[in-house]
Amino acid sequence: MSKSSIIQDDEPDEWDQRIIKTGCADENLALQLCHADTGDWRQCIKEMEAFKKCWSSNKNDERTNTVDNSESI
Repeated sequence: MSKSSIIQDDEPDEWDQRIIKTGCADENLALQLCHADTGDWRQCIKEMEAFKKCWSSNKNDERTNTVDNSESI
């Protein structure tokens, strides 16, 4: 196989780019790995709390909030 036929994909895909932009990629990875290892989200409370803390401290709730729930119809 020649070097020209090998495709190097070192760039993060769209999903990874979104996670990286949150500032919580490491916490997300730890949470995903915990779930993969245990198969039970309930055993990943420490990782979930770290992710939630990171998410909040990076103001991702504000950034991702696209619906104004304060208005009543």
